[in-house]
Amino acid sequence: MTRKLYWEQPYSQDFAAKIVGSDGTRVELDQTLFYPRSGGVSCDTGVLVGVKVVETSKEGDKVLHTLEFPASLALGQTVTGRIDWNRRHRLMRMHTAGHLLSALFYSGAKCLITGNQIDVEKSRMDFSLEVFDRTQIEGFVKEANKLIANDAPVKSYFLERSEALKIPEMVKLAEAAPPLEAQLRIVEIAGIDRQADGGLHVAHLNEIGRIELLKLENKGKTNRRLYYDVANT
Repeated sequence: MTRKLYWEQPYSQDFAAKIVGSDGTRVELDQTLFYPRSGGVSCDTGVLVGVKVVETSKEGDKVLHTLEFPASLALGQTVTGRIDWNRRHRLMRMHTAGHLLSALFYSGAKCLITGNQIDVEKSRMDFSLEVFDRTQIEGFVKEANKLIANDAPVKSYFLERSEALKIPEMVKLAEAAPPLEAQLRIVEIAGIDRQADGGLHVAHLNEIGRIELLKLENKGKTNRRLYYDVANT
């Protein structure tokens, strides 16, 4: 099992670790700051042993780092890595923005999330909404930006699965259940939202900057799609 330094130290950029597996191109470490692609959220990239990491992925409880080209590595060797911080922080901002929007859509229109893609250039959120009301959707985005301006702390912690699932708003996904682990990782925007989530987020809402609505699409009978970006204020 790879120790998840990215959960413990989401604002760190450099780390040291030992190699526990490698085929030359894909490297497994005993611990890592690199966040793997998961749940529709793009992964960290950066540098490991002086070679560019082009992809980070999960295989069971392992995190694998794909190098741009093979490197000569030995099991037990201590190596250093550095994440691309600009990419990491932008993904964190995008992800927290998505949680904020989903909270407002849920509380304001009982929308559930039917899909998402959190990426660097732009992100999208699919949600169930009976009537495609552009004014209503734009209103939720405006409300989100007001909450960002007012700021609120964002924190993560673990709850027993049975306890977490007693909270109605904890799961906002229409077709996916939380993982079967005994403890669930919870991301909470103080006074606004709580969701079971394994991703990385900013520590304060005002780090998001401003959510910009890029495009809305009608994807079916009740399925809508929102593309958004985050911008500095």
